[in-house]
This record gives sequence, structure tokens and C-alpha cells, in this order.
Amino acid sequence: QVQLVESGGELVQAGGSLRLSCTASTLTFDAWTVGWFRQFVGKERDFVATIDRTGTRTHYGDSVNGRFIISKDKATNTVYLQMNNLKTEDTAVYYCGKAHPFAAAAELRNPAMFDGWGQGTRVTVSS
Repeated sequence: QVQLVESGGELVQAGGSLRLSCTASTLTFDAWTVGWFRQFVGKERDFVATIDRTGTRTHYGDSVNGRFIISKDKATNTVYLQMNNLKTEDTAVYYCGKAHPFAAAAELRNPAMFDGWGQGTRVTVSS
């Protein structure tokens, strides 16, 4: 069973930056679309960003577009989420997952189309 591992979440001040990492010991990310999702307290898991297997096609949720950047490093088999200009409303637990092979492109904003979730990493943005 493949399980991804998220790390990098911290307490950060509004306006600051943070980089999250997603790794997998038994998975090569260049063969998968990987997504970052976040879960707010009392809410469902919401779409943040995805990156395709080549690392050249990315998509972002409206609330983070222009502030966050998803990328991958093939050498270290790591998918990153660079978060800039953080806002208090970015406070959440952030998760990464890989897309199901059967997922259509139009479905890649739906967390149900991803698996391999780790335990998440908590990001808290203070005002």
C-alpha cells in the first residue's frame, strides 16, 4: 500500500511564506499526477493544486492561484507546495495524494479521485 508523507507545516505570520513537501518511498512521482488538498476545521477536504507526471502542467484552486506554486523535483522524488503571501484563511491541515489511474482530467479537483494520503501537515497562519 502506497502512503505519501507530508511535512513542512508550521506556525507562520500572515504575509509570510512556507514550503511543504510530499514524499513517497515506493512511488515515482514522474508517473503520477499529484495533488495538494487542505482541510479546514469542520470542513471537507478542498482542492489546492495539482501537478502532472511531467511537472509541466499545473492547476490551482481559486483561493490560492497567484500565491501558491506546486512543483516537483525528480532527483529527490518530492512534490512541493510553495506558499507565499499566506493569509489567516490558509490555516488548515494540508494533504497530498496521487490521482487514481481512472480519474478524468475534469475530476482532478475532487479529493475522492486521489489516494495514498498521508497524515497531513498542519499550517497555522497568525495575523
